[in-house]
Amino acid sequence: MVNPTPLPIAVSLKWDGKGAPRVTAKGRGEVAERIIALAEANGVPLREDHALVSVLSKLDLDQQIPQQLYVAVAEVIAFAYALGGRAKGSAPTMPPRKPDTR
Repeated sequence: MVNPTPLPIAVSLKWDGKGAPRVTAKGRGEVAERIIALAEANGVPLREDHALVSVLSKLDLDQQIPQQLYVAVAEVIAFAYALGGRAKGSAPTMPPRKPDTR
């Protein structure tokens, strides 16, 4: 049987400008919904990328992202920085990442 409403999954990353970004929060179901609500309430840009969040959710909290994910995560960081001047409370969502065709 297929679950008609899959549980939401959310991952929060932090990058301090040194080293690789780290996983600061992650969760499924109600925990994911709380992570998403906190991000929206604080004007944090959100991005829906099922493949990326699936991989990131397997990392430990405070673990740096692996080198294989640098490009994908750099796109998310660049998007967030580009929207840095956006008013609080207007959290945009980023379109899903296009599949790598290399």
